[in-house]
Amino acid sequence: MYDVSLSSTAARELVWQKSRRSNPSGNCVEMAQLPTGDIAVRNSRYPQGPVLVYTREEIEAFVGGAKDGDFDHLIA
Repeated sequence: MYDVSLSSTAARELVWQKSRRSNPSGNCVEMAQLPTGDIAVRNSRYPQGPVLVYTREEIEAFVGGAKDGDFDHLIA
């Protein structure tokens, strides 16, 4: 993972996607694929804020762990 400073223009040009589970108050993260294949992640409430970038492998590991319940204790 690394922090990247995308210009607001560059960030607007990405196709950001929120989870279908996002709640009406906007408490969600958004993700977008970069041209390099890496995945950008940002707070949906602060679209001009910082963007974290993960490799595809890091996102695959996180999503797999979430599906397996590895992080359930954080929200229980």
